[in-house]
Amino acid sequence: MAPLGLMMLSSVLLAGVWAAGPKILRVTSIKEEPYTMSKGSELEGFCVDLLSALSKKLDFKYSIQLVKDGRYGALDDKGHWTGMIGEVIGGEADLAVAPLTVTAQREMAVDMSKPFMQTGLSFILRKDLLPEDSQFLSLLKLFSTDMWMGVLVAYLLTSVCIFLVARISPCEWEQPEEQQNSFTLAHSFWYTVGALTLQGAGPHPRALSGRVITAIWWLFSLVLLASFFASLSLWLHSDSQQLSIQTFEDLANQNVIEYGTIKGSSSCNFFKNSINPTHRRIYEQMERAQSYSLNAEEGFRKAQKGNYAFIGESVSLDLAVARYCNLTRAPVIIGMRGYSIAAPLGSPLMKNLSVGILSLSESGELDYLRSKWWASSCVSRDGKSAPLKASSLKGIFLLLALGLALGLFIALMELATKSRSVAKSQQKSCCSVLSAELSQRFRGGDVPSAEEKSKA
Repeated sequence: MAPLGLMMLSSVLLAGVWAAGPKILRVTSIKEEPYTMSKGSELEGFCVDLLSALSKKLDFKYSIQLVKDGRYGALDDKGHWTGMIGEVIGGEADLAVAPLTVTAQREMAVDMSKPFMQTGLSFILRKDLLPEDSQFLSLLKLFSTDMWMGVLVAYLLTSVCIFLVARISPCEWEQPEEQQNSFTLAHSFWYTVGALTLQGAGPHPRALSGRVITAIWWLFSLVLLASFFASLSLWLHSDSQQLSIQTFEDLANQNVIEYGTIKGSSSCNFFKNSINPTHRRIYEQMERAQSYSLNAEEGFRKAQKGNYAFIGESVSLDLAVARYCNLTRAPVIIGMRGYSIAAPLGSPLMKNLSVGILSLSESGELDYLRSKWWASSCVSRDGKSAPLKASSLKGIFLLLALGLALGLFIALMELATKSRSVAKSQQKSCCSVLSAELSQRFRGGDVPSAEEKSKA
């Protein structure tokens, strides 16, 4: 009972010391952007801000120093821990605040808090490592299928309406029995194509009805071409084209692009200890080629040079993509894990730290710090336009439909006015004259020969 009572008394005293907060906690960290970075004689970064927020919430003081060997912490050949984990175990530091991945091995050596950030494994490549498949029809992808169908239907309807108006309107074809109509169906299709390509193709309509349809079609063509070229410009300058290698399976099944991670890191151990055949192949290939990187910065430099995929934790890779605009991260993320704060086994600090981290997460402060330190300098260049849909330009399609209807209506009114005048002068029914006019205009419009005129 005596040893048990002594242990309980010690725990109470330690907890009291923690609550009172007179002790200055020694914190070890590692220099890595954007977690902990040098700014003159001081340090800044995500972890520095996190530590500051926790100290205010839990009321403790601290001093922060960088780990001596510049390593996170792993077992060496002699079974001793290196890096920040080694300093915490050896009593050189009370806390390790850094992007420390929670692993089973580390959990047995130190106490780990609730994760302050979730991450996983992915890889980065240069953006110009594009697929080898054909891109000949890429221009057609700027508009969606329904948009292309809408343009085709609009073109056909407009051409037919111009043809009808040219036949119906007496201002366009005054004397069908003597004149040849220049707006044949073939010419109407050609005229509409010329307007669509901004080239023009004469002759132009003379009647008001034909000019109304033509003007509306010109406006339609102008808006359509402006939308197409805007999408084309964004597509040509887009840096987010689809990678030919998107998954770890794709990476393992090719031998053109070299890949690697930081040797001895938790990322490396994930592939080393995995029972997934694909992950094992990746580890064996890295061992054969010795394609490891000493640190993340070296991995980023290799990836920027090309023909190298750097495997790492997704949050660090997202930072690299935000800093280096010629890199992009693969969409796949495997092996989800978290970053935590480390303390010696049995430390009375851990419970309060975990509660503090959860409180910062619930208040949104962790999200704010993430957005602060992961701000991208490539935001303006990372967008790729989606195919333009017909619904986006439904207003111009409606305007075209109204213009076609208005043109046909004006043409009919012009023909009706002429028919009424002829019927009045010839003492005939207006409907019979109008019917005869329409029959004459759509019978073919052939000009009678001189012999036919003399027989008449």
